[in-house]
Amino acid sequence: MTHPAIEVVNVTKSFKVYQEGGQSAKERLIRAGRNPHIVFKALDDVSFEVKQGETFAILGHNGSGKSTMLKCIAGTLRPSSGRVTTRGRLAALLELGAGFHADLTGRENIYLNGSILGFSKKQIDVIFDDIVDFAELHDFIDQQVKHYSSGMYARLGFSVAINVEPEVLLVDEVLAVGDESFQRKCIDRVRRLQADGRTILLVSHAAELVRQLADRAAVLDHGHLVDVAEPGEAIRTLRETLARRGIALLAEDEDVTAPPPPPKWADPPSLTVPAVKLDKPLSITKVQAEYPDPDARFLLPNQPLRLRIDYVATERIEDICFAFEFQDVRGNVIFGDDTQTMEQPIHACDGVGAVCFDMPRVPLLDGAVLISVTATTRSGGHVYDGRDLKDRFEVMQPGRQRGTVALEPKVVHYFHETPADGTAESAGEPSPTVAAEG
Repeated sequence: MTHPAIEVVNVTKSFKVYQEGGQSAKERLIRAGRNPHIVFKALDDVSFEVKQGETFAILGHNGSGKSTMLKCIAGTLRPSSGRVTTRGRLAALLELGAGFHADLTGRENIYLNGSILGFSKKQIDVIFDDIVDFAELHDFIDQQVKHYSSGMYARLGFSVAINVEPEVLLVDEVLAVGDESFQRKCIDRVRRLQADGRTILLVSHAAELVRQLADRAAVLDHGHLVDVAEPGEAIRTLRETLARRGIALLAEDEDVTAPPPPPKWADPPSLTVPAVKLDKPLSITKVQAEYPDPDARFLLPNQPLRLRIDYVATERIEDICFAFEFQDVRGNVIFGDDTQTMEQPIHACDGVGAVCFDMPRVPLLDGAVLISVTATTRSGGHVYDGRDLKDRFEVMQPGRQRGTVALEPKVVHYFHETPADGTAESAGEPSPTVAAEG
């Protein structure tokens, strides 16, 4: 019988939150045992198992206990009660810089982290070049890590964690740090670990990432385990939990038949030239996906969207075409168009301006959408400027539908009425067929 790679049994983790802060060590000593406090349960009687070779995700809002759970599994926190059992060599990437010493160089921190994971210097020597190559830090590996950017921290930490070939890999939100190319590189490496049969436990806010990578997911809410299910079902449970917590997408007393308010798009660009390097005839200065509600953090299925491209032209340009393309996180093209194909040409660009593509509705169901934009000649033979997959928008699906495209089906039911006496109809005139539209 194969044992689970991770067993979490009735785990509770409590913290004392003192209500009078700012006390000195002397004051705390004098008032020992009498300082008023409350007990905060970050985790409350949580149990689940992760099978060997499974990729398991933990979902939840901020403060739900996700990172606390991961730290209990990693052993950096001890549960107040309950039991956590892990089997196999474990590597944890809990947060930026975790396990790094700020005054040591990148090279020294690689050996330090390796020794913590039980590797000898000779074993680290063998994989050292692979770690540096993946992190792409050849020019900075002998710099103190306190001078590293957050992206460099993420690259080095992730590279160490995956190159020690752990049997169990714990990953916190750090997969969301770094540029788009590094995130894709991380996902590709995670897939290789999955193919090798490694066990992976990850914490992420990104629903699309969980859909891609996880076999199952647990949903936490204020320290309580809500459900363990397949990724799609777990994400829907999370949405419903957020709605019950007051982050409802539609108020109970809101009239669903009332027309939605008109979108609140941003104002025209200022005449002030942005502080950018103007070394070409036309520079794209900003790309923004605008939601109808400017305060919203995501788009709902079938809501309108405006894609705005701000630019600066240092001279009058009449041969100009603007194009955009949407891709999912797997690199699949969702949609693309341009002003020439749409037969809505831009006649000229001169100075500061913005081109907006207005979409009356976006029929997508859920997930992150990456944006590429270009400004070219009308024939496409010359590119003035472009931004490739550096911008994005997110669609959040509040209901229980499945898939990628947000269709809006209606039900029409055709049926024959049964006579009141229950007898079969005679062979005369057929009774009228009733259509019930739902």
